[in-house]
Amino acid sequence: MSLKAFMKAGHAPTLFAAFLYFDLSFMVWVLLGPLAVQIAADLHLNAAQKGLMVALPALAGAALRVVMGVLVDHLRPRRAGIIAQVFVLAGLALAWLVGVHSFGQALMLGVVLGMAGASFAVALPLASRWYPPEHQGMALGIAGAGNSGTVLASLFAPALAVAIGWNNVIGLAAVPLTVAFLVYLALAKDSPRQPAPKRWAEYFDVLRRSDAWALMGFYSVTFGGFVGLSSSLPVYFNAQYGLSPVAAGLFTAACVFAGSMVRPIGGALADRFGGSKVLTAVYAVAAAALVVASFGLHPVALALGVFVVGMLALGLGNGAVFQLAPQRFGREIGVMTGLIGMAGGVGGFYLASSLGFSKQMTGDYQAGLLTFAALAVLALVGLVGVRRRWRSGFADAAAATARV
Repeated sequence: MSLKAFMKAGHAPTLFAAFLYFDLSFMVWVLLGPLAVQIAADLHLNAAQKGLMVALPALAGAALRVVMGVLVDHLRPRRAGIIAQVFVLAGLALAWLVGVHSFGQALMLGVVLGMAGASFAVALPLASRWYPPEHQGMALGIAGAGNSGTVLASLFAPALAVAIGWNNVIGLAAVPLTVAFLVYLALAKDSPRQPAPKRWAEYFDVLRRSDAWALMGFYSVTFGGFVGLSSSLPVYFNAQYGLSPVAAGLFTAACVFAGSMVRPIGGALADRFGGSKVLTAVYAVAAAALVVASFGLHPVALALGVFVVGMLALGLGNGAVFQLAPQRFGREIGVMTGLIGMAGGVGGFYLASSLGFSKQMTGDYQAGLLTFAALAVLALVGLVGVRRRWRSGFADAAAATARV
């Protein structure tokens, strides 16, 4: 696959707008993770409450992705994205002006931030519909690399919280989000290849197909692991190794950067070798990394290295899943992006909350990490079971040029 052919195949301004919209929305989505140490200190939260607080945006984002996925197919991606962004900007402004003074209010903010996570169900269909099957992995990898916004949150939020207070960081986050919104309004265009709107109930007919559930399960591990660790590692490095909030944020940023930047590579590798083959390696490496990390390695640099390896694997897997999804569900890619994204958000909620409860109940994080490693192994077993069927009949005639 040549870069020249890829650039001619779709609509580069829309691809860039989708990436930027996704990137800064994800920065906001995980904001409570990098701020969790300071928020917990001010609101007197225990380990389980901290875990739930940083996990709730993932769960809210999971539910709202389904809503946005249906809106994408019914209203078209560009209009759905405008609705979501206005909601998030209004929520950030209200939280900044009124303030967050209790655990309950922090959870309410988490629900609002979940809408920023639902940007996933807008950005990927917006980009996908401009590109033919043989370029889906690369196109969705680039758009999906917007999850690198979690790096920005980890890098800057803890230090800004020290300088200006964490509540002001919440208000400040609206500034770059507004810039991304203006770029989106200027550059994003809907593809002329749009399926006709369906009746609302018809969008969920895809749930009658086993392939839909398979893709949802696979993404719940790859993206669930990515976003769950992105939200939890600031708290983990602070509690496990005594790092300051700023240092814990920098360590987390290194992990998140690794997982974000390789997503397009995962899509390109899936275009070249097939998504199922890439996922096989991903689950094996991710499971091994999580098992090793569960033993609380010393020094902390060694633990950082193992988490980076795990995040690299998970990032590659995120790209690979979305090389496969448009081949099977090209006409329903909006709602399928929402459903698959929902599964990823549920996985992220589970990992982040289970780490908090593991710490609260056992005094360390090992049980939470080992359980998620077991889910990666389970996904690997499931993948082996469907690969042969996918290779013989997964791609339809329109996607005959793409690998499975």
